[in-house]
Amino acid sequence: MLLSDKIKHTIRDIYDYPKPGIVFKDITPVLADPALMHEIAARLREDFKNQQLDAIAAVEARGFIFGAILAHELGCRFIPIRKAGKLPYKVKKKEYDLEYGTACIEMHEDAVKPGWRVLVQDDLLATGGTAAAAAELIESVGARVTGFSFIINLSFLPGYETLKKRFHVEPHYLLQY
Repeated sequence: MLLSDKIKHTIRDIYDYPKPGIVFKDITPVLADPALMHEIAARLREDFKNQQLDAIAAVEARGFIFGAILAHELGCRFIPIRKAGKLPYKVKKKEYDLEYGTACIEMHEDAVKPGWRVLVQDDLLATGGTAAAAAELIESVGARVTGFSFIINLSFLPGYETLKKRFHVEPHYLLQY
């Protein structure tokens, strides 16, 4: 069975969460499957091993799981990008629009160095707003976003095309709906 089919078969759909009409893709059953997680880690390592990355930047919270695994697999740095007010040191901030309001993410101002090649990792690509904000934070300190990686791409939303057009890289994903 293909890895994408294994993941899709394991994900749990939660209807009307967090609001009516939304089908939430719950990855917690994927996280609870050690063999599947090992296979995901191996696939991500294979897909990015030749990218010469300096760091993996991942977005809170589920992105941390896969981002930390990928950074470990590739032997590079892990950069946490968190919701506002969660980091203890001096931060760079980026506000961005959501479908239902605004949000703000932060990273430590010294987390990324100018010239670094950075991959942005998150669990799910929908509209692309969070990933774009993370990329803008990274670029604001002179680093280069060389790619985006997701476990799931919701292809009926504009995230893939938004990131591709704005950052001139094709987002990577393991499965799409």
